[in-house]
Amino acid sequence: MEILYEDNHLIIVSKTVNEIVQGDKTGDKTLIDTVKAYIKEKYNKPGEVFLGLTHRLDRPTSGIVIFAKTSKALSRMNEMFRNGDVHKTYWAITGKCPDSDEATLENFLQKNEKQNKSYVTKTESKEAKKAILKYKVIAKSDRYYLLEINLLTGRHHQIRCQLAHIGCPVKGDLKYGYPRSNSDGGLSLHARKVQFIHPVSKKEIKIVAPVPNDKLWKFFEENAVTD
Repeated sequence: MEILYEDNHLIIVSKTVNEIVQGDKTGDKTLIDTVKAYIKEKYNKPGEVFLGLTHRLDRPTSGIVIFAKTSKALSRMNEMFRNGDVHKTYWAITGKCPDSDEATLENFLQKNEKQNKSYVTKTESKEAKKAILKYKVIAKSDRYYLLEINLLTGRHHQIRCQLAHIGCPVKGDLKYGYPRSNSDGGLSLHARKVQFIHPVSKKEIKIVAPVPNDKLWKFFEENAVTD
């Protein structure tokens, strides 16, 4: 487990591909379990360790996950996420370059619970929520493209669904139309950066997660042109 930031109220870690954040039907060990065990041992805490999850990250995705170590921090972080005060930046590798190197995507997304998949619909409804993201192509290789993505809403599989809708599914994402899986079974989608005002200290927090230990990711990290 790689810890990117820790204080009395928050702990921010970098999740690996296929590591599960919360428990599900697989029964696999979770990132929450790992972080709780770390806190219990480091601080010699008796009894149950409090740890609140402030947001989700899909199992096949890597990168930043923010946990709250106190109930005060959890409630304030939850409110900040609801209000859009936590700014998340993702990196995604695609096999096709979008028509525009930079654009804003706005769609209505509807989740299919049985398939665990989201679809773009033509109109908004009770089931279909507006989804907005901004992307920019920030690096290219001979076969792939690196997109930097700023999420303005937080919908189910939003990046995966919206990129697939413009013909640019994330590398390795069979569910949304990429033709081949990645060797590790994950996606080339990485929660790269997070920026927010600390809910208790009010200091600005800016965290960057290193990319997965993979040749293509390392190439893009070295060659990305960012602001």
